[in-house]
Amino acid sequence: MSWLYRGVKSITPESANWNYCGMHILDLSQKSRHELEFTNFEGVLLSLSAENVTVIVDQIEFKLIGRTGVFAGISDWIYIPVGAHVKIAGSTGLLALSTAQATKVFPVAYTNKESVSVEIRGSGFATRQVNNIATPDSFNGAEKILVCEVLTPGGNWSSWPPHRHDGIADCQFNNEEIYYFQIGKQDLDYGSSDGHGFFKVYSYDGKIDETMTIKDQDFVIVPHGYHGPSIAAPEYPMYFLNVLAGPAENRTMGFCDDPSHHWIRESWKSQKQDPRLPLTSFKGKRSQE
Repeated sequence: MSWLYRGVKSITPESANWNYCGMHILDLSQKSRHELEFTNFEGVLLSLSAENVTVIVDQIEFKLIGRTGVFAGISDWIYIPVGAHVKIAGSTGLLALSTAQATKVFPVAYTNKESVSVEIRGSGFATRQVNNIATPDSFNGAEKILVCEVLTPGGNWSSWPPHRHDGIADCQFNNEEIYYFQIGKQDLDYGSSDGHGFFKVYSYDGKIDETMTIKDQDFVIVPHGYHGPSIAAPEYPMYFLNVLAGPAENRTMGFCDDPSHHWIRESWKSQKQDPRLPLTSFKGKRSQE
């Protein structure tokens, strides 16, 4: 099957041939106004490189402050409920709309940049920054959707050790997952077509084993199997946005490590975390704090 989607702006449950997750990249430079009906799905809207975007959800107006790029800082974000009518207007830049098929209606919610939980995960060459957007511990006002961002300094690995959440065999967790990547370069606030990274997916029974070259603005879908590592090339930091959703009644980010590599988590206790992290905060780049 095809895991990698290049040159597309949208992933739907239909195009991924699964049941829950979607993601759409809205380019305000090409189309400054969007009008959407959230018929049977909920969503999380955040900026990738857009600023001062007007978002109207069922006649309630919000101003998405946004950011100049994913390597420039953290974005504020909006949870959009099932059944909502949404209007989006801005002048330039990219927005990401992550979606999950759902039926329960929760209130629309706006979260400012300062309230986004930043976690430094892993250690050594596996140190990375996780911005917990709509995760179970950071946001409980949703039925299915789970969203986070990960920033990996050049030369480091994320999605490590390899893990899965496919509900197959002895893994009790079951979530579909989409990765959307941007590849940084030097001091750019946003991704560059010059760089690349790598991403690996393999099944527990060994029937699938695929390592992909990742370019800026690529998508990868993970319906099943172990995934990891996500590798950032030296001097080319990697960003990815994740959306997950599945059949469980209670939202969970639970996973099952590849047993061969689970010991790595214990090894982090004797390693130092990468001092380059966090790369960003709600104030902007680390160098600007």
